[in-house]
Amino acid sequence: VNIKVDREERPDVDRVYMDVVQTMTGRGGWPMTVFLTPERKPFFAGTYYPPTDRHGHPSILRVMAAVSEAWVERRAEVTAQADHLAATVAVPAPVASGIPDRSALTEAVAAIVRDFDPTHGGFGGAPKFPQTPTLEFLLRATAIGLAPEAARALHQTLDAMARGGIRDHIGGGFARYSVDHKWLIPHFEKMLYDNALLALDYLEAWQVTGREDFARVAREILTYVSREMTAPGGGFYSATDADSPGPEGEPEEGWFFTWTPAEIDGALDRPSAAAVKAWYGVTNSGNHEGRNILHTERDRRKVAKELDLRPEELDSTLAAARERLYRVRSHRPPPHRDDKILVAWNGLMISAFARAGFAFGDERWVSAAARAADFALAHMRKGGRLERVYTNGRAQGPAFLDDYAFFIAGLIDLYEAQPDPRWLKAAIELQEALDRHYADTGGGGYFRTAADHEQLLAREKPGRDGAVPSGNSVAALNLLRLAELTGDDAYTERVVMLFSAYHELLTRSPTSVSELLLALDYYLDATKEIVVVRPASGGDLPALLAPLRGAFVPNRVLMVVTEGNDLEAHASLVPLVAGKRARLGEVTAYVCENRVCDFPTSDPAVFEKQIRAVVKIESD
Repeated sequence: VNIKVDREERPDVDRVYMDVVQTMTGRGGWPMTVFLTPERKPFFAGTYYPPTDRHGHPSILRVMAAVSEAWVERRAEVTAQADHLAATVAVPAPVASGIPDRSALTEAVAAIVRDFDPTHGGFGGAPKFPQTPTLEFLLRATAIGLAPEAARALHQTLDAMARGGIRDHIGGGFARYSVDHKWLIPHFEKMLYDNALLALDYLEAWQVTGREDFARVAREILTYVSREMTAPGGGFYSATDADSPGPEGEPEEGWFFTWTPAEIDGALDRPSAAAVKAWYGVTNSGNHEGRNILHTERDRRKVAKELDLRPEELDSTLAAARERLYRVRSHRPPPHRDDKILVAWNGLMISAFARAGFAFGDERWVSAAARAADFALAHMRKGGRLERVYTNGRAQGPAFLDDYAFFIAGLIDLYEAQPDPRWLKAAIELQEALDRHYADTGGGGYFRTAADHEQLLAREKPGRDGAVPSGNSVAALNLLRLAELTGDDAYTERVVMLFSAYHELLTRSPTSVSELLLALDYYLDATKEIVVVRPASGGDLPALLAPLRGAFVPNRVLMVVTEGNDLEAHASLVPLVAGKRARLGEVTAYVCENRVCDFPTSDPAVFEKQIRAVVKIESD
């Protein structure tokens, strides 16, 4: 019986049997092929088998024939092998060992820097993945001054990816990975989760450094998602393929995204075409099967000088040209779009839109986050519990730890950007569901699957980050933020158990849990609570919030309330806002550490000084 599993819909099945593949072959990868007994125990596994024998690799038909022969002729041997493999994927409960100290953070920075490519940026060799959890940790390490090497690795990697072909310079967004070590040749598939996490990385890099080019990359990612990856109801689609129909109608990888000089000349006036070809490295021979993957390697001022333009004129010419090329490209047959709406990945993108909308003061993006959150709460929550995927007009499938963790994080971010108590209330309710059905009450942390989920060979409790952060890492940050917001010590007790459960990973393999290190830094730091109170008559809220929008302020919670009924509604969930008032009828900020508040102020300059005093940001 052939069973095809969508690993995005059933990551629990994928993870359990990928462990088998790695045990048997020493490596993993997709697609993977696993043969099971009727009891679903594995006895033979591999990755890709071609349709015919090729380059020493047996065909899938040859493998199936051999498996069938073994099942019929050597059944006892096969079942013994299945029992052994099934036992290897059982996950032992971690031993509680207390909470690590800050040395785990410094050791992680040193290990990451050792793997850094000082020539081309990124980590390791080809293929190169963005490794967004690692970048997020380096952002924190840079901001708090853990090591100057962290700043170099972070900035060079973000620069290299932004300049490379992995970035879609015309439509915005990033491809899943680069085939080469220079970030030039992408695998053209675009994933929602990569773009959500990269938008946050570039956003926070702008806050740390003040570099407008980083801000532009973040804006372009969100613009791409807004116009190409947003469903009519507000949810976000999952991915687009690498292949698209070429001129002959046959699938060609990357054809949609690449250009010839003649195509550029036909789309633009002569000066604009010259600027595009000079800036994006377009040649007659091309760099990808006779076509050009756009990338930027040259100095902006030198290119402007060659074209007899001022740098600002080059910028405006390129901006207009990109819009024109985007319209021309939109008439090509596009790559297939995977229109599944996954709660987990939507949670990541809700965070990106909410946090960017707040930072840039752009209510359109905050509204996009709110629409997606409303969609998920209305269509992907039943009986107080989430369902993982929405497709073909209905939600289905069991939700997993990352669905809850990422979506709860998105709701908390949305609450800070659009201070409506219903977002925080929904986050608290979903955290209660996560605690009730997923928590390891004896060992700490959370299982990937609920207690009433289909029973597999093992009930995994994920800890290591991958292309996305571990669900337990994000859950730890959620618990810390909810503890600060609500004052409920039960959240803190759960996060202490979670840290203990992953003590060994944090101390012996900290680079594998870089997102959990952010939670550890939050726990060990003096938490900042920022309350902004607006008078019922209004007041100039944007002016007072301006210093906070552009500042990188980790390990904090933010509450923006209006005196009167709104403040009381917030106070029922967030006791810290009770008793806070708008002084002298003006918008007033309270900056607190561990609930000890500085003198309230309505002066944006004083507010900025108070923020800087509690953060102590270092930037280049």
